[in-house]
This record gives sequence, structure tokens and C-alpha cells, in this order.
Amino acid sequence: MLNIVLFGPPGAGKGTQSEKLIQKYGLVHLSTGDLLRSQVAAQTELGIMAKQYMDKGLLVPDEVMIGMIDHKVKENKSAKGFIFDGFPRTVAQAESLDKILANNELSIKKMLALEVNEEELTKRILLRGQTSGRTDDQNEELIRARVKEYQTKTAPVANYYAQQNKFSGINGIGEIEEIFENICKAIEN
Repeated sequence: MLNIVLFGPPGAGKGTQSEKLIQKYGLVHLSTGDLLRSQVAAQTELGIMAKQYMDKGLLVPDEVMIGMIDHKVKENKSAKGFIFDGFPRTVAQAESLDKILANNELSIKKMLALEVNEEELTKRILLRGQTSGRTDDQNEELIRARVKEYQTKTAPVANYYAQQNKFSGINGIGEIEEIFENICKAIEN
């Protein structure tokens, strides 16, 4: 089973590359962002709570995300593999994910990090904000807060996977197909 963590700051291209990986490898996409946004749209108790954090550019608490991921893994026992998009975001979440997967006799094969500089990220997200309808994609100050939050809290997760020899950094700037080819090479090596 192929289980991949696709990693990178907001606007790095995780969603675009996830779609291509799902098509090529037949993976189940677990995007915490999509899961959270669907809860927000449905105005569930979880969604209302999550929106308070998301509107400030902050991360949603671990126990909420871990519970959602555990449920999705158990729902998809016959999957060819999973692509974790936007999760784990902290070392504690990475450790919890390893436990969830081990309990289901699974493990992460690769952590692929899309690497993009802050100016390019800001430009991409503002452009996305013109069509996404997301208020957090339309405010440059909020975008920079999200990127800073990623850099301070999420980037240490790369070290966690590097210590397990599962980390691959991928240049996230360039043509979509070229980036995808580099991702596939990292998976297949």
C-alpha cells in the first residue's frame, strides 16, 4: 500500500499535485482542508469551532484532526493507499498518524515537500482568492500569517520524516507536469 504525505505551505500546489497522484496511483485523498471546509459549510459543531481558528490563520487543534483522519482511514480499508494533504502539520500529529496507521497495519512510505518561497505563495493565493470565494485567500496579511504559522509550527515535521529516511524535497516552482514528474521519481525511488 502506498501512503504519502504531501507537504508544503498554503499555495504550494498540494491540491493540484494531489489530483494527479490520485489519478496515477489510485490513492484515497485525505485533505484536512477539504474535510474542515465541508464541516464549516455544513455548519456542524466541529465546523463552527474550526472556522474560528481558520479565520485567524491558525491551526485547528490536534485532537479534532486526528479523530477525522482515523475515521477516514478506517472507512477506506480496501484503498490502494492514501495521500495525506495538509496533515500532519505538527510533530505530535505525525506521531499520532504513525500510531493510527500502525494500528491498521499501515505506514507512511514518503513525505514529499513542495518547496515554494513566500512571495510566490502570496501571489498564488491572492490569485486563487479571486475565484475561490475564501476570505482567507483574499487578505495578504492573513496569507502571510498562514505562511508564518506553517514555517514555525509545521516545518519541523519535515525533520521528523527525514530522521526516518522518508523525506523528499521537491521544487514547487515551475510547470505543473515537471513538478509532477519529480514527485513520481521521488515516490518510485
